[in-house]
Amino acid sequence: MTAAPPTPDGGGFVPGAQRSGPPQPGDLALVVAGRRLLTGPEGFPRVAELPADTAWVPLGALAGLPAWGTELAGEDVDEDACPGRWRSWRALAAELPTPLADLAGRALAVLTWRRTHRWCGACRAELADVPGEQSRRCPDCDLYVPLRFSAAVLVAITRPGPAGSPDELLLVRHADGPPELWALVAGYVEAGESLEAAARREVGEEVGLALGAVSYFGSQPWALSGPGVLLAGFTTVADPAAEPVVDGKELTQARWFPLDALPAELPPAYSISRWLVDHVAARPAG
Repeated sequence: MTAAPPTPDGGGFVPGAQRSGPPQPGDLALVVAGRRLLTGPEGFPRVAELPADTAWVPLGALAGLPAWGTELAGEDVDEDACPGRWRSWRALAAELPTPLADLAGRALAVLTWRRTHRWCGACRAELADVPGEQSRRCPDCDLYVPLRFSAAVLVAITRPGPAGSPDELLLVRHADGPPELWALVAGYVEAGESLEAAARREVGEEVGLALGAVSYFGSQPWALSGPGVLLAGFTTVADPAAEPVVDGKELTQARWFPLDALPAELPPAYSISRWLVDHVAARPAG
């Protein structure tokens, strides 16, 4: 099992919005249509494989190679004419190395944001791009509209097992998730709330447990929950006598599992939720 999230090395993906020049034929091309991306034999196609008049948006660089994005939208778009295969971000995240999945997630976030933030919410004027940034500004009222992110937390809660037994991990089933999947308590961060406070609040609301110290584990951009979502993972240890009380709204079940007898229906291996589960399962007892 994977004990910790994979860490990209110097050849990973670096986000960026700066144009150092026009796209070059060999640069990476991220083509988005709704929630799907166009893929080729080596991951993503190259700029030269798309029409010369394609409007490109800078996304950053993968191992130093510039990456550009464009979105196909409208009823007249012929997706079948594009060179490659259309895949969902979920499918890509399950098969591609982390840097490539991160790049795909950024393409979805940036291009979806650009499509849904064309007009000023204050005066209704058309927004203009801010050079070198993924942001827009209103030319009439000067409203600044950056690409915003939604932070969410998830918490791996363990408790000491009975004498001589392994520690236990609290797993839950979400009302709006796959009914068979055992996952971690999770939720979005509220305005004015720290990540740690959000972790404690979500655990209190969903399973009725009061937490002490929580320890930061890591983070992951998560396009599956929507463009611009960032997950932050935490671990914590509950009292040996702690028992969950399901809220009945967001959760349908909550149950303690011995770390040496976890269910098979766990989150996918490419998710930070699974990295957290594997991390606590690999820790020495006690």
